[in-house]
Amino acid sequence: MIPIPYAYQDLFNRPIIVSLATVQPDGQPQVTPVWADYVDGHVRINTAAGRQKHTNLIERPQATILSVDPDNGQRYVEVRGRVAEVSEETGVAVIDKLAHDYMGVDVYPLHNPEETRVTFLIEPVRVVTSG
Repeated sequence: MIPIPYAYQDLFNRPIIVSLATVQPDGQPQVTPVWADYVDGHVRINTAAGRQKHTNLIERPQATILSVDPDNGQRYVEVRGRVAEVSEETGVAVIDKLAHDYMGVDVYPLHNPEETRVTFLIEPVRVVTSG
């Protein structure tokens, strides 16, 4: 695992919406804006089961995450990685934590009891920084 340099970890520890790129069945990239954080050397994201990014990450467990500093568009970190862990057990707790970080609330206000929340830990295999 390649660590994200400390000087760029704030781009995952601040409430910055990041771009998550996954791979479609035909090889085309699929990019989605998501909430993320950096935990124990992994970029952590959360989604609902059945969404395109969920399906792509299960079937092709590789991703690229780009976080651009909103205060300086020339400063960014790109993390290319592979799925290290998938968890439905932590799904609700993680979306609540991310909602706290991004919205300042204790409980994600868009909880849908018919959805299964899924957490992905992305292990960095290449990290590119600028700025």
